[in-house]
Amino acid sequence: MNARVLITAGASGVGHAMAQAFATAGARVWVADLDQVALDRCPSDWGRSCLDVTDETALRAMFARIDAEWGGLDTLCCNAGIAGPTARVEDVDLADWRTCIAVNLDGAFLCAKHAAPLMKRQGAGAILITSSTAGQYGYPNRAPYAAAKWGVIGLAKTLAMELGPHGIRCNVICPGAVEGPRMEGVLAREAVAKGMTRDQVYQGYASGTSMGRFIEAQDVAAMAVFLASDAARLVSGQVIAVDGHTVNPDPKL
Repeated sequence: MNARVLITAGASGVGHAMAQAFATAGARVWVADLDQVALDRCPSDWGRSCLDVTDETALRAMFARIDAEWGGLDTLCCNAGIAGPTARVEDVDLADWRTCIAVNLDGAFLCAKHAAPLMKRQGAGAILITSSTAGQYGYPNRAPYAAAKWGVIGLAKTLAMELGPHGIRCNVICPGAVEGPRMEGVLAREAVAKGMTRDQVYQGYASGTSMGRFIEAQDVAAMAVFLASDAARLVSGQVIAVDGHTVNPDPKL
């Protein structure tokens, strides 16, 4: 794969797994992240930008720099996101709602907005947006997150229609529960909200899938590499879950 790939939130977690998978496949990789320390740990041959995806001025400068150094962009992975609050809807603070929507939805929109001209100029490109199974089924006590993750699906399907005539594809990956520090935080908060133990919440997620397990970041990364590749050249406007097959999105124990 001789591609130029930008991954937001690419210095850790799922984004870092994507970056590693693309690099292994032979792509040139650029990662954007808020965490400068994590960026400093990334391989020296990766492009790196420390920024907030809701800051359009910073994004504009990054895309200009990518264009100057690479002469274009082949794949954009809009992966930046936050979990948002875990609370009943009547207890969600408006400021927390707006922050969650801004990072998860506005961030994807802004990245696509600034990537589109580069991809249009070359007549080809792939945009991948990380949503969640919460964007397919809803998610009790996580109204801001679920709303944002449904929103990016609407964005992606619209982008696929709008940009398709320019040779640009857009697809959505919906991870299920991913093993790692971020999910551990979600488990801890939900345990408190539901009056359960961490292990009970974990088992609830796992038992809600037909395969009875969490997924690994590498599973999401492998799907991203496939969707960006020529093997998926006519795959666009699709929403693909990598979740061990969710059969009950809100299992009760």
